[in-house]
Amino acid sequence: MADLSAFPITQRWPAQHPDRLQLYSLNTPNGVKASIMLEEIGLPYEPHFIDITKNETWGPEFLSLNPNGKIPAILDPDGPDGKPLALFESGAILVYLAEKTGRLIPADAAGRYETLQWVMWQMGGLGPMFGQLGFFNKFAGKDIEDKRPLQRYVTESKRLLGVLDGRLEGRDWIMGEYTIADIAMLGWVRNLIGFYEARDLVEFDGLKNVPAWLERGLARPAVQRGLEIPKRP
Repeated sequence: MADLSAFPITQRWPAQHPDRLQLYSLNTPNGVKASIMLEEIGLPYEPHFIDITKNETWGPEFLSLNPNGKIPAILDPDGPDGKPLALFESGAILVYLAEKTGRLIPADAAGRYETLQWVMWQMGGLGPMFGQLGFFNKFAGKDIEDKRPLQRYVTESKRLLGVLDGRLEGRDWIMGEYTIADIAMLGWVRNLIGFYEARDLVEFDGLKNVPAWLERGLARPAVQRGLEIPKRP
């Protein structure tokens, strides 16, 4: 049985199954990247619900694993060389799990790097821009009288969706086959047109390929399960 007692986060969220990978998360667009991936690859894991509305990521236990105070984070008792590994950043988690299991990432070097470029593209562009659009369209930013910030993020989000739409021309998935690149983006696109209420703003239904891609992704059983993990207490 793995001993995870050296990790302070396990004092706040005890592991009932310390031999399994521990997931500390919430089903946000970033959080579901990890849960969808874990459901897709079938690796045994134990999810822990982290309530960001109660600032639980800013407590010393969570910060001991992720000093940036963001979800998701994982603790794998069977990391490299059989030693426990603590890891944060959703993109890094996707890459780690793909390489650990040999799943959902091309085996050839060129395909691997091409997949990684799309994961990085999501992390550097799609996620941050969609998040800002959501802030100015639905949350506190909507009360700002000057609508130029909102329009900036609407314009950039539409541009990024256009890039994604072009990539999907003639392809069911971003790499042709389903990979971590798709997992990285599904939750964000779903959130943009749903939770952020920006479907009409970004003219989503005028896109040629993205809507069908999103529908295909959301129809996957592992995606459907991952979107609801961790369960709220």
